[in-house]
Amino acid sequence: MMHKITRYLATFPLTVILSQITAPLTLATPPRTPDQTVECELLIVGGGLSGTAAAYEGLMDGKTVCLTEITDWVGGQISSQGTSALDEQATQRSRMVYPRGYLELRKRIEKHYGKLNPGDCWVSDSCFLPKDGDRILMEILQDAAKKNRGNLKWFPSTVIKDLEIGKNPQGSTGQQILSAIAIQHRPAKDQPPLNTYPLSATLEDAYRYENSPRFDKTIIRFVPQKDDQQRPADWFVIEATETGEIIGLTDVPHRLGIDPRSHLEPSSSSVTGDPYCTQGFTYTFAMETTAEPQTHEMPDFYLQYAPYYSYELARLADFDLVHTYRRIWSPETGENKTFGGINFTVPTPGDISMQNWTWGNDYRPGTSQDNLIYTRQQLQQTGQLKPGGWMGGLRTETLRKGEENALGYFYWLVMGTTDSQLGDGVKKPNPNHRFLSGLESPMGTKHGLSKYPYMREARRIIGRTSFAYEDGFMVTEVDISRRNYQDEYYRNTLSPDVYRRLHATITGYEGFGILSGKLDPNTVVRRKRSTIYPDSVGIGHYAIDFHPCMTESPPEKPKNTERKGERRGAGQSYPFQVPLRAMIPQKIDNLLVAGKSIAVSHIAAAAYRVHSFEWSSGAAAGTVAAFALDQKVLPYQLVKEPIFRSENLLKLRQKLDQNGNPTTFPDTSIFNNNWDDWR
Repeated sequence: MMHKITRYLATFPLTVILSQITAPLTLATPPRTPDQTVECELLIVGGGLSGTAAAYEGLMDGKTVCLTEITDWVGGQISSQGTSALDEQATQRSRMVYPRGYLELRKRIEKHYGKLNPGDCWVSDSCFLPKDGDRILMEILQDAAKKNRGNLKWFPSTVIKDLEIGKNPQGSTGQQILSAIAIQHRPAKDQPPLNTYPLSATLEDAYRYENSPRFDKTIIRFVPQKDDQQRPADWFVIEATETGEIIGLTDVPHRLGIDPRSHLEPSSSSVTGDPYCTQGFTYTFAMETTAEPQTHEMPDFYLQYAPYYSYELARLADFDLVHTYRRIWSPETGENKTFGGINFTVPTPGDISMQNWTWGNDYRPGTSQDNLIYTRQQLQQTGQLKPGGWMGGLRTETLRKGEENALGYFYWLVMGTTDSQLGDGVKKPNPNHRFLSGLESPMGTKHGLSKYPYMREARRIIGRTSFAYEDGFMVTEVDISRRNYQDEYYRNTLSPDVYRRLHATITGYEGFGILSGKLDPNTVVRRKRSTIYPDSVGIGHYAIDFHPCMTESPPEKPKNTERKGERRGAGQSYPFQVPLRAMIPQKIDNLLVAGKSIAVSHIAAAAYRVHSFEWSSGAAAGTVAAFALDQKVLPYQLVKEPIFRSENLLKLRQKLDQNGNPTTFPDTSIFNNNWDDWR
């Protein structure tokens, strides 16, 4: 099966067409009249964890929710992206400080399997099959709709192609999304079912209006639900895609990749910033342990990618350890084993492992020649900001190479004898495993790779400007990191002025003394907490965890290295909050942003990306949208300065907390300046 997959992966043509540079925010005329018009109160674009959470809260509020998703599964990370191993911080998990929908997900996983960790993995308290993640989440959404008279309109295999942006006659003076045109695809007659081909082979087809030999298309126009209410916005659109598609399509101010080094992002690896260096993406796959050795044929392209693969560190250089790291199914418990100080049980026949490994199936481009998510300039150059020109905003060739890299990594695991980081004699063959493919496999694809790559970073909005945020609101490294910024690196790397401003920012009431020169920044004690926001609408806690881009192109180039300095910002964080201001883009008043695309910096984004955070931000977005409809306000009006005097903001936060969607962690108020207990 492996050699058949690899042969057709290598034959897919590229069809990115270069067009004139232009970027009007208008609705293009489709090649035919839309096949149907659908009314929504909430249009949620992207069915990952943040989109699912937004839909859940909208349905719990009795709203009509339209949910679109490029794949045919809900759940993103835990389903279509295959990373069905919940990343959780120990202290947050020990106190179960999670949104109600996320707690319901954990509860139903345990009920479905009879235990929370059917894979007996060691990276998490819960590793399970991706296909079950989709099934469980859809049941949760359907039950929420039934319980609270919400109306779920689910649109799988659907992408947003065009938006109509203008002024709502009854709304604010700002711009709003007035309607959206989407394309839903299904197999054409006599064509194989969905998920037969990998994403690189179908992505561009999915964004074309015309039917193709492979797909028949339904063109859908989404519009606000009609009623007699007079509101400043008739509906809300929630951006919850994995790469920030609606941000790119609407061309609202945003950033991509590395931010410039500053007193707020002092560990940045670039003085000027670099939009091409985002965190690596990963096509996950599942492999099963077998009693007998399997026959494995080397993929045609294996030798191209073999110079990249590695166990990475000597303490991780054990096949059983890597295999059980994200083991998602284990019908029999093997013997106990310890390697590198880590305890786990040895794989037994029938065990299924999901692979997601930095120096394995991570693909980490970082140059303008191979970056995955197109920058604004690249979108202009490829005509994607032209009416009707949007094609998803991704480089198809990089997706294809990421697919090859993942398939090559499986071959390396079972037959490889090289290791790019640890040298010869470390890697041994492990042929007693088979690659799981087929529509009934854990990934639900004929080719065996995840339906969509696991994305760690996306386009990130820049929030609105204010007195305190002249360049636009953003959560940055210093807002969450536990790092000691008085060490030699920062004293020697940052200019005296930037170094002083850095410590004035993180010190608290002594900041004025540092800025005036009366206090030495090397003698003051920094606060031991993250920034507290009066408009917090959600929470998260995870280490600042990097999968850096590679220095040269292509990423698999022999002896290539990670971008120098990218891991400097990595490390532990304090429990952090999700400010409402981080979810409100500039320019468009009825657009909210959830998930990885909120206003956070490159370094902060490395913590604001895991499962429970995505759910928390999505729950906040769904709640804010429903609240704004009911209260007849716009989200930006809730955070007009001075924020602490906003009565509606107080009502919103009370609603979130009362609904079981915490906006703060216990014992983390302004009266507690030391949060060291949260590890």
